[in-house]
Amino acid sequence: MDRVRQQTERLSRLFRDAGAVPVETSVLQPADTLLDLYGEDIRARAYVTSDPVLGEQMLRPDFTVPVVQRHMEEGAEPARYTYQGLVFRKQEAGTGRASEYLQVGYEVFDRSDPAGADAEVFALFAEALQGAPVQAETGDIGVLIAAVAGLSTTERRRAALLRHLWRPGRFRALLERFSVPATRVIPDMRAEVPEIGMRSIAEVGARLEALREDAQTAPLDAVELRALQAILEVSDMAPTALAELRKIAQDLPAITPALDQFEARLSALAKRGVDVDALPFSGTYGRTTMEYYDGFVFGFHADNPVPVATGGRYDALTRVLGQGREIPAVGGVIRPELLEALT
Repeated sequence: MDRVRQQTERLSRLFRDAGAVPVETSVLQPADTLLDLYGEDIRARAYVTSDPVLGEQMLRPDFTVPVVQRHMEEGAEPARYTYQGLVFRKQEAGTGRASEYLQVGYEVFDRSDPAGADAEVFALFAEALQGAPVQAETGDIGVLIAAVAGLSTTERRRAALLRHLWRPGRFRALLERFSVPATRVIPDMRAEVPEIGMRSIAEVGARLEALREDAQTAPLDAVELRALQAILEVSDMAPTALAELRKIAQDLPAITPALDQFEARLSALAKRGVDVDALPFSGTYGRTTMEYYDGFVFGFHADNPVPVATGGRYDALTRVLGQGREIPAVGGVIRPELLEALT
């Protein structure tokens, strides 16, 4: 344990030397904020308790949300923060994964150069993990978000796909459903139906109307659907992956701005000494564990399926928590006990 503490302090010192200000957050976090962000699914992964004064609370499932809240309330720009402490996650039986573990993190809030900030964080993490037997992985949730937002279908269908972007099984099921003509029959609402359960007659009626509207919507455009599926299949070194995505953009031009940002990021990474020609990129990376990330995502993995470090861009999170304000933000966390086990 002493070696893990030494590793924790080494990482913290590295981040402080990079200009980060140390911050602390409460172990107990308001549940309503996390539920608004993640939905009820978070209950299956977080420890929830009830306080007679504070109401429903959760043991801190991560640091990013409280750090973003703190910055949006009182932080100056630009800003860099570092933190260390325990986070708590429920684990499925038999996985052997820890339900509480240390994280050391680094977060950057800077609107001047998003691509440069992405490169700064990735390069700093690569430096922190230098000598450890880990392999970097990268992706870009922003490309997928732009692709879905650019589909020529109803706003309701685009919103449904975006809501389940981080749940590959549900996302795939929605794509399959939206790609064929609807066959379901939507019943008419009868006034004499009694109110049973938590939903009012008006709410049930509105839901039926939404289903009726969706049933009359044309299937997804076949060319756009193939382009979206092709994005998910991209897996190569980053420059080659970018070239493949540029070809896909001919059928789905909405992703072009995200690809321009991807290209700027590669240039910024190269300037910081990262060998981008040997940097893996996957169109699906980050879709299962990084729900608030909406741009560049990265991780460092060893043989253990649990990553030693993860991170990415989360601009939308600052908009949600900023009460009208927003700022581009990127950061990540390292698990010192996993790193120490490797080194």
